[in-house]
Amino acid sequence: MASARRFKILFVTSELFPFIKTGGLADVSAALPQMLAELGHEVRILVPRHGAIDNRKYKIHDVVRLKDIPVKIGDKEALFSVRSSFLPSPKVKVQIYFLDNLEYFGSRKSLYIDPISGLDYQDNDERFIMLSRAVFELISKLGWIPDIIHCNDWQLGLAPAYLKTLYKDEPQFSQFKILFTIHNLAEQGIFPKSTFEKTGLPESLMNDEKGILFNGKVNFMKSALMFADSINTVSPNYSKDIIKDKDMTGGLNKILEKKKSILSGVVNGIDTDEWNPEKDKYIFKQFSSKNIEEKIENTKALLERFGLKYEENVPVIGLISRLNDSKGIDLVAEIFPKLMEENVRVLLLGTGEKKYHRIFEKFGQKYPDKFALYLGFSDELAHWIEAGADIFLMPSKYEPCGLNQMYSQVYGTVPIVRETGGLVDTVEKFSEKTGEGTGFIFKDYKAEALMKEILRALKIFKDKKNWHKVMKNGMKADFSWQSSAKAYIELYKKILG
Repeated sequence: MASARRFKILFVTSELFPFIKTGGLADVSAALPQMLAELGHEVRILVPRHGAIDNRKYKIHDVVRLKDIPVKIGDKEALFSVRSSFLPSPKVKVQIYFLDNLEYFGSRKSLYIDPISGLDYQDNDERFIMLSRAVFELISKLGWIPDIIHCNDWQLGLAPAYLKTLYKDEPQFSQFKILFTIHNLAEQGIFPKSTFEKTGLPESLMNDEKGILFNGKVNFMKSALMFADSINTVSPNYSKDIIKDKDMTGGLNKILEKKKSILSGVVNGIDTDEWNPEKDKYIFKQFSSKNIEEKIENTKALLERFGLKYEENVPVIGLISRLNDSKGIDLVAEIFPKLMEENVRVLLLGTGEKKYHRIFEKFGQKYPDKFALYLGFSDELAHWIEAGADIFLMPSKYEPCGLNQMYSQVYGTVPIVRETGGLVDTVEKFSEKTGEGTGFIFKDYKAEALMKEILRALKIFKDKKNWHKVMKNGMKADFSWQSSAKAYIELYKKILG
């Protein structure tokens, strides 16, 4: 076992794979508790039972003694019940508590955004006040006292403030600490000042200085930064970036600077059962670093699927991304005509801002022999691109952690990334002199800097001996959740002193 002490951990999240997912948070919320449990710790998960979750499919059942628990939201009393199930894993059982409330969660198919208006639900403040308060009401009813409450992203931003104010005199609550993980600081949970009345927090917190207001509005993320016992981000480098960069933090960097002593970073892992070229059920042909030449069969199949012609020694560049500026798509659009002058094939899978849909559709018409586009998302196609491309492009403006650059390396697909956030922690710049490194990195957020690094990669691609080196270096890297979970255990130890 990784640690002599067996921790009791309550992991609280707004989404959880495979039950409900909008992004990487759902994957982390399943994989990390699973691995912590495999390492011998007792982990339970609390998540809302959103309307899209299938009770029958996942055998979610009522818990008789956890029915109609009251929570105050402003002047009204809302009730929640708890249902239960387990993470679907053959290895160890991780119990899940589903917070069940029809008005706020059960009646909605979508997590945060109203599918009809396309805007955030107007009562997102009340929905996540309920989730934060439910943490403490649930613990009271369970009689199970965790050592650590591990809260995730703005949706749980009020929980640390509740612990330090409303619940500070409850003897059983003095035994645990809160770790708050920032998955993406761009989303902060910002609401009008009138939301404060609904929180039930003491009036002393209704200010910009020492309270939960920021620029005159209630800010759930700020609340977490002010009151959590410890804060971490999903990569060490991102935890440094957010202290320096005002644009990246919406101005919260000054608070993070003050909290530097309790701020750290633990890089996310990847699911090495799901993303593994030796046993990937999606791809055309399974392969490993021992028979790396088999990868080419995936390249041929991938190009055929996208309607492009395979030619020997012509590199295939893959992109899987949300199409917006934070992902560096503006840089890709700017260099694209120049890139098309090179002898390459480019494949893009993604969806996002309509302007980029139009831009890349035009490129598709202009360069039909070299470029293919799939607007949308397909898990299967993502696996095909990771397995079949030679190079993976990820020029993000900022990136809390990022997963595709890790998937790429495992599949022998060499990443080209920008020097930011988790990309720096997971990709090592290749050096022709030493033969060490797993990819290519450029620093300045400029189109010419990206193009220069692509040209360097294309030059090395022609030197098969060096190219195989960089491929194999990446395939050796350990991105498993086990090393990340061990880092979290060390962090829990530190918090608990």
